[in-house]
Amino acid sequence: LFVAPLRCTVSKERNSTMVDIFLLVVTIVVFLLLFVGSFYLLVNYQHPDDKNDAYFPKTIVVLGFVLAGATVLGLPLDVANNEGYAGCDGYDTAICGGLNMELFWKIFFWLIPVWTFVLIPFSSFYYEADDGVAMAAMVGVAAPARSRSRLAQALCSMAVLMVIVVIVFYLTYLFLSDTSIPVKDYIGGTPAQGKAAMVVYTTDPRTDENGTVLSFQPYEMEGIGDEDADFAAAFNMQGDPPEVTLTLQVDVATFYAGLMAWIGWFFFAVFGGIGISALPLDMILAFKNRPKHMNPEEFAEAKTSIQQRVNEMVEIGEQLKREREEQEKLNGGASSANKRSIFNAQHRKDAKTERNTMREFKAATFLLEQDVEDFVAASSAHEKYNPLVPWLSLFGGIICAIISIFWIIHIAIYVLPPEPLHPFLNNYFEWFDNWFPMFGTLSVAIFTVYLLFAAVKGCFKFGLRFLCIS
Repeated sequence: LFVAPLRCTVSKERNSTMVDIFLLVVTIVVFLLLFVGSFYLLVNYQHPDDKNDAYFPKTIVVLGFVLAGATVLGLPLDVANNEGYAGCDGYDTAICGGLNMELFWKIFFWLIPVWTFVLIPFSSFYYEADDGVAMAAMVGVAAPARSRSRLAQALCSMAVLMVIVVIVFYLTYLFLSDTSIPVKDYIGGTPAQGKAAMVVYTTDPRTDENGTVLSFQPYEMEGIGDEDADFAAAFNMQGDPPEVTLTLQVDVATFYAGLMAWIGWFFFAVFGGIGISALPLDMILAFKNRPKHMNPEEFAEAKTSIQQRVNEMVEIGEQLKREREEQEKLNGGASSANKRSIFNAQHRKDAKTERNTMREFKAATFLLEQDVEDFVAASSAHEKYNPLVPWLSLFGGIICAIISIFWIIHIAIYVLPPEPLHPFLNNYFEWFDNWFPMFGTLSVAIFTVYLLFAAVKGCFKFGLRFLCIS
């Protein structure tokens, strides 16, 4: 904290903070692009059987994608808005975007836990309850679950989850909501250029229509200029300022956002660390392993391999059907996944085993479908295959590799050492921001969104192999 006499020139008229129209338009366009991109991902990767079904989970997924992307892009938006500058209070608004980023972050700090602990788990519980109905149809028996029982099962699971979440959040906020902020208290000394420099500000008092003197407001001041800098330099600081600690209690939204960010750092370190290398590598390998024209011998060998894998998957599916029938006989016509009792340990164990088995089967089926698509693209559908896609993947892989190397270097020389060895990316962003502010903000957006993509890639690459995570 700096406490010293200041010399301020007073503005006669209020310079109110106006919203930057360009920044507002860019924000709206980015949100629209996030929505369109999220909708495209959903349509492109949804299961064919869900084409005209499960609208509620799909809506949650699309809005979740938008929420994740907007949270990441909120950082460069906050930088471009420059709300932290003191002049944005009203007396020097030339570089202020005028957006209320404090309200923006509070809204997103509340939406993130709602999506993470309420909407996404409920949608998952409700959607996965349909697996029993689908499997029952496959084995040719009557569906044991109706919409009402699926809803009851999802609500029971949500009740258990909410009890755990509420207890954890309440206890952590009760005991860990105080924050200690170390600060240095600077006190100005005597001016070196005479007593005239002791003038704080000069202004004619403002009065209302009744002649009552009004209090001074920050917007009455003008921006800091060269004279103010010279005035501040005329003071001699007295000694090394003492360090004090301010203890404050953070509000609920900020605390929960910080708590989730702290927990998320552990997952981000795992998934982001894997994805930051896997993302460029997989894109380059997609070019290396691109579909190519096969001679008759290679075609016959690939076809035989795929047929064998298909037969194996069919046998596994038949085995799952038989096990499902036997389990239903033991449960009196209801599968483990649709068993209503959540307090029976054996029922919970059977239901978990059944869900994990179905996930493994779906993952293996997905990989087989990808290989079949590559085989078809290299054979009968080669005329419809776009040969530019692998080259675009190669180009994107090279760009991703460069960004990954930059991030690794920045972490090694700036983040990990107790004393940063070099600012590296910080200097790059600052240089770009001074040269052309929009490019500086865009650079921050590219590097931050890349970390989001890397974390998603790591989740697919690593999380799908551990069913408790996926």
